[in-house]
Amino acid sequence: MAVKRILAPIDFSPDSLRALAYARDLAKRFGAELLLLHVVDQSYLGGAPALTMANPGFAEVLNEQWHRASEEIERLGARLKQQWPRSRILLQRGAPSQSIVDTARRRGVDLIVMATHGRTGLAHVLIGSVAERVVRHAHCAVLTVRPGRSRRGAAPG
Repeated sequence: MAVKRILAPIDFSPDSLRALAYARDLAKRFGAELLLLHVVDQSYLGGAPALTMANPGFAEVLNEQWHRASEEIERLGARLKQQWPRSRILLQRGAPSQSIVDTARRRGVDLIVMATHGRTGLAHVLIGSVAERVVRHAHCAVLTVRPGRSRRGAAPG
């Protein structure tokens, strides 16, 4: 399998940054382009126009959320570009799993590398996980990176 383009969706959590490191190392190994994607989750905004009309401050909150995500991904993208010049950043609004799958298809991605958070119990049954939905719907291979062990749980080195 030739891997020419890798998509690394992140939510800025430590687990997603760990998955990004895997994606970067794989991109270097394959000589692939690395696409760093952050999706500002606005899947809960089905009624956004009505909410914005009822509360003008709501639009401000959404804009601030976008602005913070934009600044954070720009900083991360600049550091990543120093480590692997064949990298680009993407910032989108929407439902994370759908945006990831759609972006992978539109951009001709060969591999998605992302964190999995291992949700269990009722939350898993009711909500599921973004990684699980991406694995089910992606047209390409998906590598999920399990959460790292904390320092307390790690074996002494």
